[in-house]
Amino acid sequence: MSYKIVADSGCDLNPELAETLQVHRVPLTIYVGGQELRDDDNLQIPELLRLMRESAEAPRTACPSPHDFYEAYQGDHRGVFVVTLSSKLSGTFESAVLAKQMLLESGSDKFIHVFDSQSASIGETLVSCKIFELVKQNCHDLEIVEKVTQYIKEMKTFFLLESLDHLVKSGRVSKVVGKLASVLSVKLIMGDDGDGSIRLVEKVRGAQKAFRRFVEIIGEQGERLEEKVLGIAHCNALERAEEFKREVLKRFKFKDVIIVEMSGLSSVYADEGGIVVAF
Repeated sequence: MSYKIVADSGCDLNPELAETLQVHRVPLTIYVGGQELRDDDNLQIPELLRLMRESAEAPRTACPSPHDFYEAYQGDHRGVFVVTLSSKLSGTFESAVLAKQMLLESGSDKFIHVFDSQSASIGETLVSCKIFELVKQNCHDLEIVEKVTQYIKEMKTFFLLESLDHLVKSGRVSKVVGKLASVLSVKLIMGDDGDGSIRLVEKVRGAQKAFRRFVEIIGEQGERLEEKVLGIAHCNALERAEEFKREVLKRFKFKDVIIVEMSGLSSVYADEGGIVVAF
């Protein structure tokens, strides 16, 4: 392919997508349980989840450096399209932009555009898929930028958390609220606010009720679903993700549905059992 797609490791892929898209993923770093982990293909998610459970402190993450992205931009491709985590959630976008400036200042005339996905996880995946689709259609540089920017603007992201443990550890949720949520089985449905930040959509009591409500929200928030791809990312919860797909398709008609397992970064924030969807 004459273009290279680069993304940070928030872009979650399954083996089929990894083979097709050939996304060059630039890893973030995860600090948990006194260990420093690189969020690359060698990271073992079950081990990460174990360390998270056993650690009294919330895990921390660090974005890639500009040099990391600079290295990823190398190659004989005539252009590079970059997809990052929402700039409201991470410094990854800034690092990617600085790397672009470094490369251009070195004398390169390569076309590079950095997209702020205004999302994470499967949202980044869908943006990467859109870029790949447009490149295959032989769209020119600026046409791809325009169409992908519009795609990002229209895309919606939601996630359902199974556990609040790490939000409590990080201080984002008080211990009292966390304890009550656990006792009362309160689940949080979160979503993007349209500008790359996270908002609380609903608090729902009961796991099954929250699951049903999660499905309903797609119909309430979505438009022209038959033209769209639904992406589902899960953290060690494949059966739950497949059940979600079945329930969604009973009610709504999507052009396609893809399921991926979360990599390290997404797992840190969604935690075991968490599901993220984008469309």
